[in-house]
Amino acid sequence: MESGRSRSRTREGRCPRDEVPKWTINVSLPSGSSMRCSKSCSCKVWELKAAAKEFFRCPFLLMISADGQLLDGRQTLEEAHLHHGDHLTAVIQAPKMAATYGAFALWCCGGGTVTWGDAECGGDCSSVQDQLKHVQDIYASVCAFAAITADGSVVTWGHPDAGGDSSLVRDQLTNVQHIQASQRAFAALRADRSVVTWGNPTAGGDSSGVRSQLHGVRELRASAGAFAAVLSDRSVVTWGDPERGGDSSAVREQLQTVQQIQASSSAFAAVLADESVVTWGKAEDGGDSSRVRDELKHVQTIKSSACAFAAILADRSVVTWGNREYGGDSSEIQDQLKDVQEIQASECAFAAIRSDGSVVTWGDPDFGGDCSLVQDQLKNVQKIQASHFAFCALLKNGGAVTWGDAHAGGDSWMLQDQLHDVQHIHASHYAFAAVLADGSLVTWGASHAGGGMPRAKREELQVL
Repeated sequence: MESGRSRSRTREGRCPRDEVPKWTINVSLPSGSSMRCSKSCSCKVWELKAAAKEFFRCPFLLMISADGQLLDGRQTLEEAHLHHGDHLTAVIQAPKMAATYGAFALWCCGGGTVTWGDAECGGDCSSVQDQLKHVQDIYASVCAFAAITADGSVVTWGHPDAGGDSSLVRDQLTNVQHIQASQRAFAALRADRSVVTWGNPTAGGDSSGVRSQLHGVRELRASAGAFAAVLSDRSVVTWGDPERGGDSSAVREQLQTVQQIQASSSAFAAVLADESVVTWGKAEDGGDSSRVRDELKHVQTIKSSACAFAAILADRSVVTWGNREYGGDSSEIQDQLKDVQEIQASECAFAAIRSDGSVVTWGDPDFGGDCSLVQDQLKNVQKIQASHFAFCALLKNGGAVTWGDAHAGGDSWMLQDQLHDVQHIHASHYAFAAVLADGSLVTWGASHAGGGMPRAKREELQVL
């Protein structure tokens, strides 16, 4: 008598045409928790994965075969060379998102990628879909994406003038560990601490003028049109548009022992080892901090809007400078800026989370600088995310509160019954996307900028 396994396949291991046998596949988590699932050999891997997601109550999983192969959700069990009685390992994944001006990319480390939104801003990755496997991280310029894969290579798509075409430096993009983006260019940091750039030359896509200096790079930062590299000796090299911080020669001697750098659209601010600050770039956009120089002591971290900066000091107070219309003047609410734990910024406003979970805002009201309409809801805030025109606060209970420009995600009232158990929030310029605990995705804001997700794209998420 034939065994159950041999009855499930022909001699070549294929399913008989006159029957669709059920295969039993065992799926286990590394923790030891396991399930047994019965599926036909013509079933897609993503369907098996969906059953595992429901059983383990984990919205995102990678499925790995006994021989260590990552399974493609689009294949059938037979195409994936699985057999009756096989054992698979399911690895829980945390989804990640990145956003350009008008599109989103969602991926799981080592898995696939789903994009949606404006095709010209990277919302369509079909031309490189077969290359987007084993993705580790994705970075975004204003209209293009750059993905680092497991082997350290880079895949780009989106508008060519914004870095969506990296063909001229493809051979150099090896062993890449990190990427930074200006509005229309990218800079990749390699394992040997050298840097490769591409995209619009006027936005920092051409680093040939400082190539000999770009060795031993520890960190990269970008304004809208320039880059700054912190070297191993803690000095700084800059390139790109001089009017956007690409020329730091005026403060070169001061840029020693640099610990961290932040950038607005046209200026940079560096925190030194003694916790003082050095700024350069367009003066009115934060490149000149002389007005608050005496206050910038014991600086812990800095955040920026498009044209202003906000520094959190060791005593958790805040110092601001730059363009007043972009949040550079916080004098009207200065007495409230105490016990500040974190700051986020839209294009023209700031939002600070205090230790008690309350929120303080300042800057242009049309960009979220006034949260008075939702102030009573802003309690137990854990995290804040910002589009260019609005804010979204993630609450301790898993809910979300929004304010700012209604057309850019500032009004989520119609979705409040869906915005529960929120795990992650990300924003494009005009929209928000929230991942819920069950793995579903809620989007809102301008539909052309990713605020609306087509049904076909939601179906693609099932494959992840």
